[in-house]
Formats: sequence, C-alpha cells, structure tokens
Amino acid sequence: MNQFSEFLLTPLFFSLSISYVIDGATALWCAAGAGHFDVVRLLLSHRANVNHTTITNSTPLRAACFDGRLDIVRFLVEHNADIRITNKYNNTCLMIAAYKGHADVVQFLLERGADPNAKAHCGATALHFAAEAGHLEIVKELVRCQANMVVNGHGMTPLKVAAESCKAEVVELLLEHADCDAKSRIEALELLGASFANDRENYDIQRTYHYLHMAMMERHRDPNNVIVKELLPAIEAYGGRSECRTMSDLEAIRVDRDALHMEGLMIRERVLGSDNIDVSHPIIYRGAVYADNMEFEQCIKLWLHALRLRQKGNRNTHKDLLRFAQVFSQMVHLKERVVAPSVEQVLSCSVLEIQRSMARVETATEAELPSALDNYESNVFTFLYLVCITTKTNCGEQDRARINKHIYDLIQMDPRSRDGASLLHLAISSSTPVDDFHTNDVCSFPSAQVTKLLLDCGAPVNAVDHEGNTPLHVIVQYNRPISDFLTLHAIIISLTPLDKSTTGVSEILLKTQMKMSLKCLAARAVRRHRITYRNQIPKTLEEFVEFH
Repeated sequence: MNQFSEFLLTPLFFSLSISYVIDGATALWCAAGAGHFDVVRLLLSHRANVNHTTITNSTPLRAACFDGRLDIVRFLVEHNADIRITNKYNNTCLMIAAYKGHADVVQFLLERGADPNAKAHCGATALHFAAEAGHLEIVKELVRCQANMVVNGHGMTPLKVAAESCKAEVVELLLEHADCDAKSRIEALELLGASFANDRENYDIQRTYHYLHMAMMERHRDPNNVIVKELLPAIEAYGGRSECRTMSDLEAIRVDRDALHMEGLMIRERVLGSDNIDVSHPIIYRGAVYADNMEFEQCIKLWLHALRLRQKGNRNTHKDLLRFAQVFSQMVHLKERVVAPSVEQVLSCSVLEIQRSMARVETATEAELPSALDNYESNVFTFLYLVCITTKTNCGEQDRARINKHIYDLIQMDPRSRDGASLLHLAISSSTPVDDFHTNDVCSFPSAQVTKLLLDCGAPVNAVDHEGNTPLHVIVQYNRPISDFLTLHAIIISLTPLDKSTTGVSEILLKTQMKMSLKCLAARAVRRHRITYRNQIPKTLEEFVEFH
C-alpha cells in the first residue's frame, strides 16, 4: 500500500477550492469570465466600464484571457480594454493566457503590443509561466517575440523552471535560446534528469539517466577545459554519497535505481540551492516511498533533512511535524524500533515551530489570524502526539534527559489552545483531537503516561483555562470512569498531592463525577487554615474534606 506517498498528494501539498467569490466583480467581468459573448456585447453597448477592476485589480479582459475566449478578448480590446492593466500581483493578461495554454490569445495579445518581458512581483515573466506549464507552442511564440531568459525572485530562469517541472520538450527548445550559456545548459539537463528521478507524476528513471548522461557529456566536451561540478558536502540523508564527477562514475550507477534517486536529490539541492522553496518536496516524496516499503530509517533521515531545510528557510512546518508523528506511530503500531534520537530531534524542531507559530499569531493581520491560529494549535497537538510516542520509545538516560529538556522548554513557553487549555489540560482531556492517519493507533487522550511526563517536566498542576478549570476539573468530568478506571485513577493520583496508597479520592470522584466548585474550595480552605471540622460537620463531609 502506498500510504504515505498517496497521502502526500492531498492534505500536505494541495487544497482544492470548488467555489469562490470574486469581490468587486461587475456584470461585465462575470460575463467575460463565463464566456457569454452576447452579454458582453450588450453590456458594452450600454456603456459598461470596460476597464473596471475587482478588489484584486482583475479586469474583464483578464477574466476572458483566463478562460481562453479569443472572441471576447478581441471584442474587449477593440472597445478600449487596456491590456497593460495588471492584477495585485502585477500579473499581466499575457501571463495568465500563457500559463493557461491559450496560444491564440497569447498571439493576439503579442500582436497588440503586450510586453513579453513584463515582470510579476515574484520576478516571473510570461515565459516562466508558459515554461512551467509545458506549453511548447506558446514558449516558441514568446521566444520569437524576443522574450528574455531572466531570473525570477527564486533565482529561477524559464529554462530551470521547465527542467524542475519535467517539461523536457520545453527544456530542449530553450537550450538553444540566445541567453543560454554552457553552464546553464548543463545545469538544466542535470536538473531535468534529477526531477524525473523524484517526481511522482513524471517518474522516469530511464530519462533520468539519459539527461544526466547528456549533461556529463557537456561537462567533458572539451577534455582540456572540463566544466567541473561545485559539489555540496556529503549529506547523511543521501547515504553520505557524493555526486558523480565522471562518465565512469555515472555509468557505475546506471542500473542502480536507489543511487540514481539520491543522485537526483543531490543535484536538485546543488542546482536550485538549499533555500529554494521547491527543493524539499521531492525529498519528502522519496522518504514517503521508503516508508511505504517499510524502510523507515531511510525515510526518517530524508524527512529530517527536509524539515531542517524548511525551518532554515523559516517556512511553516506544521504538516512536516505531523508527518513524523504519523510515521513514528505506524512504527510503534507495527512494533518496529523507533530510535530515540530521531524522536528527540523532531521534538526539538517542534518546539522551534511552536515558538515561531506563536509569533506569527501575535503579528498576524485580521485576515491571516484564523490560519495562523489553526497552524499554532495543530503544532501543539502534534507536540503532544510526539510526547505520547516518547512514552512508548526505549530511551537511554541521556536520550530521556534531552527529550525532557525539550518538553520543559515548551512548558516554559506555556502554549495554549483556543480555549486556553495548557499542555496538561490537553493531555487529560478526552476531547483533545488525534490525527487519524496512523497516529490514533498509538496516541489517545486522556493519557496517564503523558500527564506524568508533563508533570515531571514542570507542567503547572493548577493552570486554568478560559473557563477557570484546572486539569483536575477536566479529568473528573471524564465520561468513561468505569471502562477506563485505571487511566482516570492514575491521572488523579498524579494531579493530587496525596500518598499513592490513598485511593479514596479516586473512588469519591468516580462516584460523584463532580465539578470543582465552591464546595471543593471550601474544603481546601478548611484544610489550609487548619480549621477544626471533626464532629462539626456530617461524617460524609469529613471524608470529603480530608481528600482536599
């Protein structure tokens, strides 16, 4: 079962919107975007504003270009639609037509003077968009109209974008571009081969070798002037390997798929740069394939490398951390050995991510706040899953000390859920959500083991949530007192400062399922101030006071 590699395609990388609202759209914009030519003509005959923009600065012309309706595009331009108006990202009508693959619209816009070298805020041109999408005829048309091979904000030329996206025909065309020097040619061929090795949708190991072979030939075309690779230091996640430097090195791994996969990952990191936003995706995918094949050790090494790259770039990593909780849980469930140092490293990254997500919440705009809160809370839940996994992991003294230090560090930061629940509240609450992709095979709440570990690491036992509840308030409301008696008993014993031989408090709480109330507070006050109560109150209440 390709569980992890399939799972990556849905919640971890992509979200699909099935409907949306365009703020500020006029009737003309809607008609143009929906392809209703007769309505467009009618509206313009009644003096509709042909260049009215939406909130995102989109025009009716842009809407028509998106849908590829040349008849509407032509009609709008003939009625003074301005092809130079860009949206809020500085994307032009030419860019959207190029990306969507509407060759006839692209040709028309170019004939009407659209600038093929206009740049979006991200630095991309129409040639970048067409190359990424693999629209060969549009790329040809843009090159014919003198589109330049410029670098975007991520350091990517259209040639690199095409290579990274496995668009081989576009790469081979752009290799002949006037702006393409020898180094650019070689890196494009290497990147193309490397991408074929680690792209789920375009995986082709034969083409990997083919393009790596072509690149190596280019490097050694002139024996007296070999273009030498500038190699990265060996990385443990890639098996401590080094890239092939000679044709014989490459021929030695020709039929070794695993070696070609690692070669591809090394090349991508070198050519794109370790800070490139797209470098980590194939690393994660290759790790998922290892997980599906029960090769967990190699999976974790790759995912840890990807996680470090993403955190180094200050990117949101809450889904990466959840992925570790899932694979560790699967390993525990299958009785595979979980190595404590790996869990400790992920916990360390988890603490850093929660610290960053807390900062993001503090600085978020009103529009950004819901998403920032979701990520922050998700990180807190994931941390609890990881803590739960450590209770089921064999740890030496040093490993346990390092793990506990990370737990202590997070407790000092006092992360809270939306309703003000602390880590301890969440550990003893049956309403704490548990991810259902492997994690719920191993993690569940309330958890006596997690509760004890948090308390050992300094979690404040009397922390209160937004409703004024302490963890003890929460656990006595647990609705499975009989079927899960041992968990309930162990948690109450951990939370209350009584000798472990005393179990009466557990029975009383189990019988009454009471809420901590004025009655409890009064009992505590009697005990704290040493007020005489024996033979002064009913016998049933004497026992109640004693347990406070």
